[in-house]
Amino acid sequence: MESQNRPAYGGQAVVEGVMFGGKHHTVTAIRRKDRSIDYFYLPRKSNSVLQKLKKVPFLRGIIALIEASANGSQHLNFSSERYDVDPEKDEEISEEKVSRTTMILGVATLGVLSFIFGKFVFTLVPAILASFMKSIFPSDVAQVLIEGLIKLLLLLIYIYFVSLTPMIKRVFQYHGAEHKVINAYENHLELTVENVQSQSRLHYRCGSSFILFTVIVGVFVYMLVPTDPLWLRLVDRIALLPIVLGISFEVLQLTNKLRDIPVLRYLGYPGLWLQLLTTKEPADDQVEVAIASFNELLKFEEEKVPMKADMPNLEM
Repeated sequence: MESQNRPAYGGQAVVEGVMFGGKHHTVTAIRRKDRSIDYFYLPRKSNSVLQKLKKVPFLRGIIALIEASANGSQHLNFSSERYDVDPEKDEEISEEKVSRTTMILGVATLGVLSFIFGKFVFTLVPAILASFMKSIFPSDVAQVLIEGLIKLLLLLIYIYFVSLTPMIKRVFQYHGAEHKVINAYENHLELTVENVQSQSRLHYRCGSSFILFTVIVGVFVYMLVPTDPLWLRLVDRIALLPIVLGISFEVLQLTNKLRDIPVLRYLGYPGLWLQLLTTKEPADDQVEVAIASFNELLKFEEEKVPMKADMPNLEM
């Protein structure tokens, strides 16, 4: 087995660092301007309602996405405001920040709204563009297929062009480092730079795979509703978005479970192919940051070490 019942940890790349999350905590490590490594800690607070919803198939994916978007935004906020600042000036940053409650609401809301806005854009724009080709491709099936193709092209073009910027390229390198650390951990390797660098920068549970699956799943779901008139088509796309997200999450989980089974492992390959764009090979110093972040998380998750009193608790 690939992990032999080890806990399934996840994470995401941030500016000059990596965030890893476990069942009870999330930790980010970033490389500071003076080359030191700094940490941000965010304990997960249990919510009985959310915990129950997370056990409901198809619904659990939507809850996990919203939660990840809100929590991830707080880690991203920490990294973006500190990575290029001299540690001696951290107090100045704190003095300039708004109250903690305001920041929590603002950052968490921004993360959720950004996610929702992005999904709306990549869902509605392809539908509108496809409708312009109605005279060439009049059938509903052809329209849905063209819509899916446009959505895929927009996604690939967007990722390609943002990856050309220096900062995003480094974020994609840290994304690769995150996957390498998880792969090394799941393969029971000691977390050294050499061992981690030997691992693949691709992983079946990656959010990039999930994004691609929403495109594929969307094609099948949208086949069930008409494409005319345009206003009804757009309303259907919005109404069906939670269903597409929910199914896509289950597909992502399924492909991960099948990844060690011959033939069936190929079901997850489209997502891995997209990761060739969203991840880059990391440098050794970037892998060091990813290892530091993961080890810090394990200290709390496996050794049951309580978080320090001065660690910011930004969870509502």
